[in-house]
Amino acid sequence: MQFKAILRIIGLLLMVFSTTMLPPIAVSLIFEDDNFWPFFDAFILLLFAGLLLWLPNRNSRKEMRLRDGFIVVAMFWLVLGLAGATPLFLSNQHEMSLTDAVFESMSGLTTTGATVIIGLDSLPQSILYYRQQMQWLGGMGIIVLAVAIMPMLGIGGMQLYKAETPGPMKDNKLTPRITETAKALWYIYLGLTIACAVAYWAAGMSWFDAIGHSFATVAIGGFSTHDASMGFFNSTTIEAVAMVFMLLAGVNFSLHFLAWRSFSLRPYQQDEEFRTYLKILFLVAVTTCTYLYVTHTFATAPEAIQRGLFQVISMGTTTGFTTAQYDTWPGFLPVLLLMLSFVGGCAGSTGGGMKVIRVLLLFKQGMREVIRIIHPNAQVPVRIGDKPLNERVMESIWGFFSLYIASFSVMALLLAASGLDLVTAFSAVAACMNNLGPGLGDVAANYAGINDLAKWVLCFAMLLGRLEIFTILVLLTPAFWRN
Repeated sequence: MQFKAILRIIGLLLMVFSTTMLPPIAVSLIFEDDNFWPFFDAFILLLFAGLLLWLPNRNSRKEMRLRDGFIVVAMFWLVLGLAGATPLFLSNQHEMSLTDAVFESMSGLTTTGATVIIGLDSLPQSILYYRQQMQWLGGMGIIVLAVAIMPMLGIGGMQLYKAETPGPMKDNKLTPRITETAKALWYIYLGLTIACAVAYWAAGMSWFDAIGHSFATVAIGGFSTHDASMGFFNSTTIEAVAMVFMLLAGVNFSLHFLAWRSFSLRPYQQDEEFRTYLKILFLVAVTTCTYLYVTHTFATAPEAIQRGLFQVISMGTTTGFTTAQYDTWPGFLPVLLLMLSFVGGCAGSTGGGMKVIRVLLLFKQGMREVIRIIHPNAQVPVRIGDKPLNERVMESIWGFFSLYIASFSVMALLLAASGLDLVTAFSAVAACMNNLGPGLGDVAANYAGINDLAKWVLCFAMLLGRLEIFTILVLLTPAFWRN
């Protein structure tokens, strides 16, 4: 284990992260919101902390193994949650406890979108901007960004890339060099963000709101600059823009790259995960809109379609924007939408959840077992497209699924034991572990009213969901630490 090299990298990344305090400082000066010093103090503290880690280990440049990559990613996200909380904790504009500051920071950086803040409309613009910026940085992954722009790290980029990127199949590279792959993904991410911001502005948002919401939309984060979320704007055009970019952000970014490079839609058409992604959203959207209209929840069919479709795409991609109080919708709809977040976006997207590819493969594995019961001697491979899948991938997916369910159950029980009712406990863990944000019960609007123990458990749930369980849980096994 290359501990000195790991500390050197953590120090470098922490120094880089300290520079993310500079844009909020500029926003504070532009809007004169008297929140300059908390961000400036946070910048100095984080820069100094990173320097303390880097200086004693600056000459440690040994090649890192995959195991070291897991430690760097896990440690950095833990450190990042605390570091991101610094300006929120120091600000006297909206006094926050350490627990609340860490919760808000972890929620932003993991693109969960759960908030403990009430009264967003009265917050200083610098804090509003900072919350949106955290989601944007966390969306594609700060480690992937570091691999893209910091080759001076002197490490095996593939190790960090594997530990950071979502999905069960992590060996696919778009370009021969991993640095170029990371850069390609970030160029697409940046391009989508700019296009989304311009579209929001053209649809009627102010530039401040357009930039902030484009950060949260493309990152599939769900933070808003208003308490009413997207419902604040009451605009069909703005909601249409949000739906388009939420759908795009929930797609594997590799497909965007391949489509852009070939100037063709064929990569989308040929991808089975993408087709399944659209089919699931379409099926749930039809069910939701029909039920809303039949139960007269909304007066007209167009309104039922508009509200239902937006909420399905928002929950299905795990963005978490809202235009209506979906938790008060009739019958099974709130639970259906919450369960939809377990599927989440495609692998290689900024979405949360278990990912469409895993759900698809679990379904195919189930169908294979049915065929084996009928034909015990048949050799039935699981296929993606025309290609048979390696059994090792299926084993890892079953392992992921079992750990996902076990972790979910333990954390839900912990929340129930802390005093939350079962609906709140279940939905809070689901919303945080799937990086969704809004839940049901007491956490439908925000998480301000739950106890501190529950918030810390949910911070861990966000981290598990963002790093897809294995990256965190592998560090808790004795075998990982043996030479």
